[in-house]
Amino acid sequence: MTCDLLIDGAWLVATMDDQDRELSGGWVAITDGVISAVGGSTDERPDHNRRLSARDCLVTPGLINTHHHLYQNLTRAFPPMTGAPLFGWLQTLYPRWTAMLDEEAVFLAAWVGLAELALSGCTTSSDHHYLHPAGAGDLLSAEIRAALDLGVRFHPTYGSMSLSKKDGGLPPDDAVADEDHILAESQRQVERWHDRSWGAMTRVALAPCSPFSVSTELMRQSAELAERLDVRLHTHLAENAEDDEFSLARFGMRPVDYFDSVGWLGDRAWAAHVVRPDSAEVARLGRAGVGVAHCPSSNMILGSGIAPVVDLRAAGCPVGLGCDGSSSADSASLWQEARLAMLQGKLRSGPAAMSARDALDIATRGGAACLGRSGELGRLQVGSVGDVAVWSLDGPQFAGVVIDPIEGWLRCGPVGARHTVVGGRPVVVDHCLVDPRLDTMLNDHRRIARRVQT
Repeated sequence: MTCDLLIDGAWLVATMDDQDRELSGGWVAITDGVISAVGGSTDERPDHNRRLSARDCLVTPGLINTHHHLYQNLTRAFPPMTGAPLFGWLQTLYPRWTAMLDEEAVFLAAWVGLAELALSGCTTSSDHHYLHPAGAGDLLSAEIRAALDLGVRFHPTYGSMSLSKKDGGLPPDDAVADEDHILAESQRQVERWHDRSWGAMTRVALAPCSPFSVSTELMRQSAELAERLDVRLHTHLAENAEDDEFSLARFGMRPVDYFDSVGWLGDRAWAAHVVRPDSAEVARLGRAGVGVAHCPSSNMILGSGIAPVVDLRAAGCPVGLGCDGSSSADSASLWQEARLAMLQGKLRSGPAAMSARDALDIATRGGAACLGRSGELGRLQVGSVGDVAVWSLDGPQFAGVVIDPIEGWLRCGPVGARHTVVGGRPVVVDHCLVDPRLDTMLNDHRRIARRVQT
């Protein structure tokens, strides 16, 4: 049988399959967008229509981004906000974002952001888009069109904000929407875009922004709607000390208790950050199977703290990685987030508590579990989707790495992907985006960003 694409000649293929096989001299074959064979140096390679060289490279499943705000790359490193904590940072930026967003801005931000992620070995990204100003157009559809145009796998969430400052929330009045409209639009977007098929390129989740920007009733009704539509739920949870203080003052309970009280404590939900649960709350989240999007860069930049990732995984929580918004984390590199997850895990829980292999597991299988796609994404095994990242381990930054390419990949660097393949289709080849329009998109993006920031 002839495969469509053969990725061949690897130093090592880290399959991340159920047996955690690591295949020396390995190769991966993809047919019709799905992995059709995987082998090592002594296994016979199939005939192929196209070959990508992985000579002296590490091959892994494509990395998975479980939390982002793509539109925010239009306000990267915005000088007035460097050094601000979460709540003040949000209150300053909400009006600027609300005034700037339209379909063109969101399309360009998503296209450029997803291209950046692909260059870092990311093949699947979520996005938490919660700002829908009146008259701005269909912003969720704009970013979905960008992902389809670029050819990356996308899990957008229909986010929402309904609790404005006058009602005790954080956002300004013109940044929130009517709750009946939010629920109707949530259902419409799921019905229009959500693809339940194996290997789907687009799936939609429901994502009220946070306890400090939506009402208790909207949290409950969103959980009920997600159950009825059989889609996933996403929000921010226990992000920093201000989050704790707001929840105690407004609801008389800590964030995890509130999360439970509105019907979210279950395996349909995954939550971003989860920096500040205590040990009993970690156990509750684990028993319920709540997923966690770990965002190490953002958590440090905003001074939120270091999430108890080792404890959360041990308790039973699926844990994936998130780049978070490009005006808090600023860089959208999943390789960087994986490295920081490894380093933070060692810093918080001890040097043996988090290896490069643990971080790779979080970046692949953990992310797939958060998105409800275990076995389908995050593994290189027959029947899984053909999403692959190929990593060059050459040059002075990898000199001396001769025994363990996985530890070398994450401990050394920095590095971007040599090749990124989504559903058997190369999106990045030899460290360059395949799409020839990158410079044009960047010029258009710069025009919008200048408009927003000046």
